[in-house]
Amino acid sequence: MAGVWRKVQLGAAARRRSLGLAFAALLIPSLAAAEVVDRGPDHFVLRHSVTLETATDDIRRAVGDVAAWWNGAHTYSGKASNMALALTPGGCFCEAEVDGATFEHGRVASFDPETGVRLDAALGPLKGKATTADWSIGWTGASGGQEVVMTYVVRGPGLGAWADGVDTVMAIQFNRLARFIEYGEPAA
Repeated sequence: MAGVWRKVQLGAAARRRSLGLAFAALLIPSLAAAEVVDRGPDHFVLRHSVTLETATDDIRRAVGDVAAWWNGAHTYSGKASNMALALTPGGCFCEAEVDGATFEHGRVASFDPETGVRLDAALGPLKGKATTADWSIGWTGASGGQEVVMTYVVRGPGLGAWADGVDTVMAIQFNRLARFIEYGEPAA
């Protein structure tokens, strides 16, 4: 209902721009492969991938600039600009909150500038429930560019039932990252 009300409020030019951005946002998801690779009662594995015509340095810079592509709707502060990711072993995937506190979403377990980053990160409602949450974003040379792959392996009692919901949120983040890498702006 809120989406319908917003469209009513937009002027004709803004509506056209909004529809154009929505259409453009659909281009990357259609190219990205996303799936729940495995699930059981106490675990799930997600995998998202896309091949982009870009350089390794561009991917690495984009991943590290998480504030530019992360969806602010999936933060505690409501602002993606509060997100930071230090691409170094032990680096924090953190969110600065309005009151000056910092919320730790995860820690960088390993980082190789040529191949990717792996984090220990029980994101959102998984924090406190997951026994392990391994999130990685990697890149390798592929025919026609670089294949960017995001995986998320989560284990914990009863968490297999969460796979589809978590996959939906992670697909949003991955598609925004892919669009940011390719075009310098996240998907709408």
